[in-house]
Amino acid sequence: MNKELYKRLFTIVTPIAFQYLMSSLVSASDAFMLGFLEQDALSASSLAGQVAFVYSLFTNAFIGGCNVMGAQYWGKKDGKTVEQVLAVTMRYALLVGLLFTLAAFLIPSQIMHLFTNDPTLIEMGAVYLRAAALSYVLTGFSQTYFGIMKVCDRAGLSSVIGSTSVVLNIILNACLIFGLWIFPEMGIAGAALATVIARFFEVLCVAFVMIKGKCIPLRIPLLFRSDNRELHHEYWHYTAPMLFNQLGWGGGVTMYSVIMGHLGTDATAANSIAGIVRSMIASLCWGIAAGVGIIIGGMLGRNELSEARKAGGSFVRFSIAIGAGSGLVLLALIPLVVHIIDLSEQAKGYLVWMLCMAAYYVIGNSLNSTVICGIFAAGGDTRFGMVCDIITLWGVVVPLGMLGAFVLHLPVLAVAFILTLDEFVKLPAVYRHYIKFRWLKNITV
Repeated sequence: MNKELYKRLFTIVTPIAFQYLMSSLVSASDAFMLGFLEQDALSASSLAGQVAFVYSLFTNAFIGGCNVMGAQYWGKKDGKTVEQVLAVTMRYALLVGLLFTLAAFLIPSQIMHLFTNDPTLIEMGAVYLRAAALSYVLTGFSQTYFGIMKVCDRAGLSSVIGSTSVVLNIILNACLIFGLWIFPEMGIAGAALATVIARFFEVLCVAFVMIKGKCIPLRIPLLFRSDNRELHHEYWHYTAPMLFNQLGWGGGVTMYSVIMGHLGTDATAANSIAGIVRSMIASLCWGIAAGVGIIIGGMLGRNELSEARKAGGSFVRFSIAIGAGSGLVLLALIPLVVHIIDLSEQAKGYLVWMLCMAAYYVIGNSLNSTVICGIFAAGGDTRFGMVCDIITLWGVVVPLGMLGAFVLHLPVLAVAFILTLDEFVKLPAVYRHYIKFRWLKNITV
């Protein structure tokens, strides 16, 4: 093992993974606190939260394109180009964020109809969406800048801001959901408002960081106009496949929630909790994928192709070990999760088996995230992930899930099992593509 390589990896990964974990804690606190009110509030907030998830697909793609170019140009020590990449990324993140904000505020009930046919869940979810509307555009701003901070060796600072925001969000959740201290009791709307306040706090912190010159500045004129058309074209060359990948993958994952949402509130609630726990445990895996992308991207930007190839192989093996360890941790947590979450007996029964499925799912997720989102993307190879995910989800898993749920009327757990197959269906194709080494490319020359 190359100790210096892994020391560098964990210097980047630790704050990123911690930030992922803290973000997952917000969803966990929403579910835990709203679960004390009633199971319907938990289910409604989970379904309404799919809107934020869909928006994150856009921001993840925009930030992913930013990271592909930013990591290599930063490795090349070309700060001016990194500034331009940041401005282009921010432009699109804010534009799409504004559209989501307007939709959530103006047509929340119509949006909820996409996820469930239960009138109670639609009504409660619409209340959540309208209260949370402003959070989308605020999230676009803060998350985009967090992305460039990680590329520019400021991952620790972005983690501090993001984690502080999460703590604030959780505290406000308690205050606004239950009406603690001087705050009104707002229930599900309180959870949404807490998110808006936390995102506003992030924006203020990011503005302070930029004013103090702690990281790459955001050049406001470049938000509206950039004369570097070649850079803009290059950005979309790498971002467009990632966007289609994110929308294809995320749309498939959202369909999972739609399918489960039509199988009853017990299935919806159990699926929501299982997803939150899985996300918390997978935080380290996703942090490693992000760190791998930054490290290998820097190597490729410096034209260290041989070193990048060796590092890639080492990271692949490491991701499998991390995934297996994460799965074991998840299994060990099942009794605790079932004990602390207030669900019906039927929902608890679903939850136990869904968490068991999540334990093996996270192994494939760890490997595929590291290879597709880390190694492949670092060299500008963003098309493969798009094709692989779209075919796997929309050609195999989603049709099988819908067939099982709505045609064959299979039991809830059988449908849930079908919906955990995607990471393993695509493994052979991912491996074959990896050993072709098309990702070994310096895109800055």
